[in-house]
Amino acid sequence: MNRLAGKVALITGANQGIGKGIAKAFAAEGAHVAICARNAAKLESTVAELTAAGADVLATPLDVTDEAAVQAWVDAAHARFGRVDLLVNNAGAFDGGRLDHVSLAAWNNVIGACLTGTFLCSRSVFPIMKTQGSGRIINIGSISAQRPRAGGVPYAAAKFGVWGMTQAIALDGRPYGISCSCLHPGNVLVERRAESNLKSDAEPMMSVETISEVAVTMAALPPHVNMLEAIVLPVEQDYLGRG
Repeated sequence: MNRLAGKVALITGANQGIGKGIAKAFAAEGAHVAICARNAAKLESTVAELTAAGADVLATPLDVTDEAAVQAWVDAAHARFGRVDLLVNNAGAFDGGRLDHVSLAAWNNVIGACLTGTFLCSRSVFPIMKTQGSGRIINIGSISAQRPRAGGVPYAAAKFGVWGMTQAIALDGRPYGISCSCLHPGNVLVERRAESNLKSDAEPMMSVETISEVAVTMAALPPHVNMLEAIVLPVEQDYLGRG
């Protein structure tokens, strides 16, 4: 416990699923958390859960593709807590189908939430972390960033981009004590999967808590150490040689 005591963590897409799980796990380890998401009602419910557990929370409804809103959120968190130690870029969207069925709107939605949002949030915290001489950015990727499924062009493109951006940010941040890493989850039993009847959602699953614990491990590493990449998936899930 208290592996993140006194740390300030910003987490996007934290009103449900993996983002909410990470926010709860970080808070349980002593971190102050600033969270954001598009759905204000779900965000309010998450805040109620976190504060009931004794967490120090700042919550802001926003779309991570909105440049001004992202900057205002980061500035508000910095003003409230005085520093930014951790950023978890979790916000994302999934839309797919065979290539000739993918609309431009679907493409833009996925690329915007997964890739543009990661860029904007990372760019906004970078000057703060640079001034501090320390900071850690954790991007939530996917095993689709390594081995895509058929019918997942926008998501695969976005997550491949997140993994590439992770490496580039790690290089940019290295002279300033800023690390950047990527956590690639396999199938996680988030709310939409629990409520779905899709065939892919009948595959082996792991809990949100499992991924959250890995995120805590990455976040709690000594500042001179980085886990650049972590691939976490159920043992029985198709991954190696999947198609």
